[in-house]
Amino acid sequence: MARTRFIGDAGLTARMTLVMFLLGGLFVALVAVLAVNSPGIGVIVAVGGIGLAIYQWSTSDKIAMRAMNAREVSPQEAPELHGMIDRLCALADMPKPRVGIADIAVPNAFATGRSPDRAVVCVTTGILQTLTAEELEGVLAHELSHVAHRDVLVMTVASSAGISAGMLTQGAQYGGLGFMGGGRRDSNSGPPLWIIVLVVSLVVYAVSFVLLRLLSRYRELSADRAGAYLTLKPAALASALQKISGEMSQSTRRDLRQVNAASALCIAPINLKGISSTHPPLAKRLEQLARIQAELDRPTA
Repeated sequence: MARTRFIGDAGLTARMTLVMFLLGGLFVALVAVLAVNSPGIGVIVAVGGIGLAIYQWSTSDKIAMRAMNAREVSPQEAPELHGMIDRLCALADMPKPRVGIADIAVPNAFATGRSPDRAVVCVTTGILQTLTAEELEGVLAHELSHVAHRDVLVMTVASSAGISAGMLTQGAQYGGLGFMGGGRRDSNSGPPLWIIVLVVSLVVYAVSFVLLRLLSRYRELSADRAGAYLTLKPAALASALQKISGEMSQSTRRDLRQVNAASALCIAPINLKGISSTHPPLAKRLEQLARIQAELDRPTA
């Protein structure tokens, strides 16, 4: 992670490294299997997957801002928000990211960008109206820790393997490989190429899905922990999470759809349960913050 005053997290670094290594290996295996059976498809998938990773790496901030209909705001437009981020960045000894606001009633916030210099921290108008200053500070510290940890970049690039596999799965299911002559293998022995592509890409997609969900849940706990130790106010972040989750549970489907596109990046997701959840359960996050609060409240000898 970048050198800041946010507490280090060796577990997060190890998990990000392992996920990148495993997904990179899966992508290479996918390309190798395809190349053995159809060199043309293997080359296309390899070039497409690498191109997708580069595109996501270079435009992740723009994509997320566009998905939330957010806009960058100047210190003159949002002086209190900028002032709070200025103080937190000075406290964390890190470069100040750009600041954005999304005109959405649902309270939420997210951070994205390939590096601290290209990062953006965005909040919704709903969160500005819902939280107190201390609670908002806790949320912003959480988001800034994502920037310092660079876990948004890892999640964005790592998802390329799963996206490529998913596209291949759809192509195989709907006969999209036929125009490349991929409907059958050169030899009559063995299954048709589309069966091989379907099975391999499904395996890669499934493994990518599980790995990214596990990493995403851990990185949220890590950001909660880092933000709480930076502000020394874990109870404020816990209160913010409860308010955000409560407001989201009462929001209309139309309002929730506005944040659905970037839900995985937000401090609180749309889907809070099941294997598809990108965030840990709220109870687990609150339990961790309560432990930190108890530790900070403990008198020193």
